[in-house]
Amino acid sequence: MTTTAAQTPVGNPYDAAVAQLNVAAERLGLDEGMREVLRHCKREFTVNFPVQMDDGSIRVFTGYRIHHNEARGPVKGGLRYSLSVSIDEVRALAMWMTWKCAVANLPYGGAKGGVIVDPRALSKRELERLTRRFAAEIGLLIGPDEDVPAPDMGTDQQVMAWIMDTYSMMHGHSVPAVVTGKPVTIGGSSGRVEATGRGVLFVAQEACRDRGAQLAGATVAVQGFGNVGAVAAKLLAEAGARVVAVSDARGGVYDARGLDIAALVAMSPAHGVIPDGARGDRITNEQLLELDVDILVPAALEGQIHGGNAGRIRAPMIIEAANGPTTPDGDAILNARGCYVVPDILANSGGVIVSYFEWVQDLQSFFWEESEVNAKLQRIMQRAFAEVAALRDEHHCSLRDAAYLLAVRRVVEATQVRGIFP
Repeated sequence: MTTTAAQTPVGNPYDAAVAQLNVAAERLGLDEGMREVLRHCKREFTVNFPVQMDDGSIRVFTGYRIHHNEARGPVKGGLRYSLSVSIDEVRALAMWMTWKCAVANLPYGGAKGGVIVDPRALSKRELERLTRRFAAEIGLLIGPDEDVPAPDMGTDQQVMAWIMDTYSMMHGHSVPAVVTGKPVTIGGSSGRVEATGRGVLFVAQEACRDRGAQLAGATVAVQGFGNVGAVAAKLLAEAGARVVAVSDARGGVYDARGLDIAALVAMSPAHGVIPDGARGDRITNEQLLELDVDILVPAALEGQIHGGNAGRIRAPMIIEAANGPTTPDGDAILNARGCYVVPDILANSGGVIVSYFEWVQDLQSFFWEESEVNAKLQRIMQRAFAEVAALRDEHHCSLRDAAYLLAVRRVVEATQVRGIFP
């Protein structure tokens, strides 16, 4: 399973998402009616479903699938398996997906889903039964032209394969385009597993150029050693950066000389877990965030940088690889201190961009080489960064405010062109 490391999120993520939207709405001068449309999720689906456990007992699990906005196309967003899943978290993540797709100029709206469960506490058979039952429950909503799920925290390629198979059985034929992030053998895209982390590298390169800084030799700390954080750390190290700290849910390791990320990944006893014998000094997640490094990459849960600790963040550059890692009060403190923050809706969009590629390949039954996928990903992320940076310079605002201006404006334009039915 894809795991993500962090302390407990701070605050209500949906409140944070709405606050970020409100800033953009004010700058754009949106009327109250349009603001109301954008603040609310279009469709919210809650399911309580039974699963038979290996010992024969029955447990009931709660899951969600939420569509925020579909003005720009079918909705897109991951499925999260975690005990921390809540309806407000899923609402926030769905809204952030809307803006993320719009920044990258993908023909998608935003969605998100999740089940309240610790996937590590289930056997593989229990996990499969839970996934297939959940897929059947949300089968009313998902589909290649309606809603295309993908992996997120606690889910992976295998979970997507079970969902694709369940949906296909319900429709009497194979429907590979119903999910992305699948194994390549059943229609997945080459490069999808590494896409979000690779996108973080591409954004870091653009950010360093924008700042007139060098990525080679820069010191980096990465909070979270799941799929995104581990891949980003490895690629940043290969690009010449010195990754001095990484962490998982239990804490992290620090070595000023630089960590051997490839060795840590190879030694990891489970995906997203730092091996106990890792070289370096043991540190907490809180200490990692406050290290004196050139670049901080929060790649864990939302709400990790907040009003209580933002004043102690020493990194002059933050690349948000997680969704919503910085709360609005924390962001205000970082801005006041002149911290250069590349927002999540730009920095971690690599995953949904390559998911878009996978969807397109499935619809055409025509597949690309990994080199093509990576090159297309880099072009889109470079273009998105340039568009956001241009708006920042035009409006004399932060990169976050500029990214939201770009995203919200695109969604508003689509909404106005389509009109309000009936």
